[in-house]
Amino acid sequence: MPRVEIVVPCFNEEQRLDVDAFRRFRIDGDELTFLFVNDGSTDGTARILDELAASDPSRFAVLHLEQNGGKAEAVRRGVEASLARGPDFVGFWDADLATPLTELPGFMRVFRDRPEIQMVFAARVRLLGREISRRPSRHYVGRVGATLISSSLGLAVYDTQCGAKLFRVSDDTRAAFAQPFLSRWIFDVEVIARYVQRRGRDAAARAIYELPIFHWRDVGGSKVRSRDFIRALRDLWKIHRAYNSRR
Repeated sequence: MPRVEIVVPCFNEEQRLDVDAFRRFRIDGDELTFLFVNDGSTDGTARILDELAASDPSRFAVLHLEQNGGKAEAVRRGVEASLARGPDFVGFWDADLATPLTELPGFMRVFRDRPEIQMVFAARVRLLGREISRRPSRHYVGRVGATLISSSLGLAVYDTQCGAKLFRVSDDTRAAFAQPFLSRWIFDVEVIARYVQRRGRDAAARAIYELPIFHWRDVGGSKVRSRDFIRALRDLWKIHRAYNSRR
């Protein structure tokens, strides 16, 4: 039975964390564990997570970080801790469940059907038969950003920023999360850049699978602000300069 561990970064999620949704969710045929990373929260998040972990230690664990270091470092620290526990697959998922957990079995099907795939990324593509509810302003800003990211990486990637990703555990996965990221905002891009640097662009193109998900919705209380787009552009330049010069 494959072991799957999902890292859930949490910063002041007391009002948004749907604890019951995590409790109810199961995957047939897979052993699933959630590792919640409390990123220095100042509200009641720590208490809620501790209570959840105590209710079923076989399915829930908590990593407390003393200071808020941002989503990128929370995810990285969580993935490192997860890798030490020996799963077959490790990933991360946004705490607000904008991507519902019911999408996760689709990720696992890709890995079962395509043994060459190393990473499965959720992609928010508005197609008939799918329910992708996204504010128009964020959609269009996201498309501009995605075009710049695709050009920088040299890969036809559609959506690097959806907060649902899963990785087959390998030395490449360990290397991708071994060192702190340059970017606090678009570390997902840096994960790909590290893989491209390690294995080459052609190998990366064959190893990454973008999965158009069926459901996604904007959730109130997001910590992403409009000015963060400018920070993301700055970080993209830093990533491009650092990883292209190292290849």
